[in-house]
Amino acid sequence: MGGAQNRGGSVTPPGAHDPTGTELALRIAAAARGEPVRWARRGREPVDVAWSGAGESARDPHPAGAVLRDVMAARGWTPTVSVTALMARWPEFVGAVNAAHTRPERFADGVLVVRAESTTWAAALRTMLPLVRTKLNGELGAETVARISVIGPSAPSWKKGRRSIPGRGPRDTYG
Repeated sequence: MGGAQNRGGSVTPPGAHDPTGTELALRIAAAARGEPVRWARRGREPVDVAWSGAGESARDPHPAGAVLRDVMAARGWTPTVSVTALMARWPEFVGAVNAAHTRPERFADGVLVVRAESTTWAAALRTMLPLVRTKLNGELGAETVARISVIGPSAPSWKKGRRSIPGRGPRDTYG
């Protein structure tokens, strides 16, 4: 009389399903021998499917590190990520004493910005910049870090509220 109705509501033709599972077992055995298998898709013609064997295949899972490297290279993030990873090793490039008083803040467009604890430490680090830049580019590749900018501590703002007068500093606050 017709066929059985499946979940999608479509009717499968009579004889399309092998209730004993023999057809499935034959297909699995053929696939194990490496023969192409004909799978019938719902409402379509059977298709030859070549199963991948024990060797490498495009369908195999890839290591997460390799996938991340490909994404970073495709988006142009590799230099920024490399510089950021090296900033954790800042003491190796400037020494432990200088690293205790300076810290790298950001890297963009080939410029590494380093903040110093005081103007004295900023001046001391500026004398070392050619050596530090050479070491960084030795690790990262030529000309990744084009320039290093050293900035001192930020000054406090004396502007308080909407009605402050421009040019009127702290006055006698250090009494």
